[in-house]
Amino acid sequence: MKLFEKYAKLLFESALLKRIQRTGFTYLGTGGENVASHSFGVIFCAWILSEICEKELNKEKLFKMALIHDLAETRIGDFNAVNKIYNKADEKRALEDAFSNTPMKEEILSLWEEYRGLKSLEAKLVHDADVVDLIIQLKEQKDLNNPYADKWIEYAKRKLITEEAKKLVKAILKVEWCSWWLEYFVKNNERRNQRKDS
Repeated sequence: MKLFEKYAKLLFESALLKRIQRTGFTYLGTGGENVASHSFGVIFCAWILSEICEKELNKEKLFKMALIHDLAETRIGDFNAVNKIYNKADEKRALEDAFSNTPMKEEILSLWEEYRGLKSLEAKLVHDADVVDLIIQLKEQKDLNNPYADKWIEYAKRKLITEEAKKLVKAILKVEWCSWWLEYFVKNNERRNQRKDS
């Protein structure tokens, strides 16, 4: 029963990511999201990158790595690029403490070390998924007329490692943030109007 209680505590701890805000948007001046929303974006970006990638990879490991990539922020908070100049956090210790006395501990630490060390294709794709998710947010802010978003996008693009992510980002930067629903809405209205006219 104690293990179930430990897992219950882990679920409450991970739920805290829904309330921890990403701090970089303060410096951008517009936009915002919580760490859980970002983590969802990273997982989805990682999945898309794994579909684009023609090399063999372990998707289960990829998804788990993406899921835990910022999990330590429940204990250390979210340090943006400016914060990291002055602060240092012990992510490994935070994860060790969070997963102590669970069978998951060794796997979590192994995945985290592989991710941080960029020791595998999966780790590189998750790293790039983290950057791609940021670029998605920045492109939205650019389209909404934030004059600084372009500078941030250029900085973020330099962090990309894989060719798959670089190609995906080129496509992202060509597409308007609202095009997925706006095009559908316009086409749907045109069809409705044609039906009315006939």
